[in-house]
Amino acid sequence: MERPSSAAKAIPATEREIIEPLVSSGMDAIDRRIIGLLQVDGRRAYGAIALELGLSEAAVRRRVQRLRDSGVMQIVAITDPLQLGFGREALVGIRVHGDVRLVADKIAAIREANYVVMTAGSFDIIAEVIAVDDAALVHLLNDAIRSIPGVTEVETFLYLKLSKQTYNWGTK
Repeated sequence: MERPSSAAKAIPATEREIIEPLVSSGMDAIDRRIIGLLQVDGRRAYGAIALELGLSEAAVRRRVQRLRDSGVMQIVAITDPLQLGFGREALVGIRVHGDVRLVADKIAAIREANYVVMTAGSFDIIAEVIAVDDAALVHLLNDAIRSIPGVTEVETFLYLKLSKQTYNWGTK
């Protein structure tokens, strides 16, 4: 049983007593609050989270580890690839004939693809890719993506400047 530290603010009884319906990940209201706090500041100390939520630091540490182990969240440094020396970053729209899942899996296996999603709409797959320069981007598009069986069309949207990137969308 998780006990709040003596100096911690207690969570209101109604919140402790009302348990949200569990989703497939098994998260509860406290897990969601921890995620929300870490979305604001991923380096926030577990002790500070514990004080705010009325838990022990060990309980917060266990919950965060469980959320990380289950794949619900990651704690990473978010960077702007263009400022790190990658000369090109692009969003690539891909149309597919055949099994979209197979093509998405092949694109996901490409090292330069950092985001791959199957979509409904004009494109079957949208991928975000990074490359060190134009030559590397051409190689990536022609040799790695367009050569995948089932790819029928590729449209590339070059990023000129990153204006906003946030991962603080909260929890449901």
